[in-house]
Amino acid sequence: MINLGQKFPEFKKQATVSTAPGKEFKDITNNDHINKKRWMVMFWYPKDFTFVCPTEIIDFNDKFKEFDSRNCDVIGASTDTEFSHLGWMTSHPGLKDLHFPLLADTSKSLGEALGILEDGEKIAYRATFIVDPNGVVKWVCANDLSVGRNVDEVIRVLDALQSGKLTPCGWKKGEKTLN
Repeated sequence: MINLGQKFPEFKKQATVSTAPGKEFKDITNNDHINKKRWMVMFWYPKDFTFVCPTEIIDFNDKFKEFDSRNCDVIGASTDTEFSHLGWMTSHPGLKDLHFPLLADTSKSLGEALGILEDGEKIAYRATFIVDPNGVVKWVCANDLSVGRNVDEVIRVLDALQSGKLTPCGWKKGEKTLN
């Protein structure tokens, strides 16, 4: 798996950004957040049309404004196609109005570069990356396929990283940091 302090791999991938006809797809790259001088959270999930995945995607969507207020872009990603993403977004009530793109890594090249594909089907583990505005990986977390992640913890870690200070265990924004 890619390590802390490394540059996030270069990519240009098709993503599903909307269910509106004619506005469904767009290319996104590793430079999009850098050009805007924003942080990026990219979270990977195994497959569309599954059970745990929508719970995570919906939670990221429900907390989208919290990420945006922290100058942070959110990208969901899997090895499914942009058409599968669109079908899932259209058919699942909780996914109809996502505020962030779902990246389609159909070639699995980005998943391989990140080192997050399981051995069998080569689907992605539940990996989450926080990347700074310079494209450097600052946090990595990976869960087994059956375990959903905690979006509040992603926000907490983002806050800690953005504070630029030493933060104790369980620290939350607004609390005292260490000297």
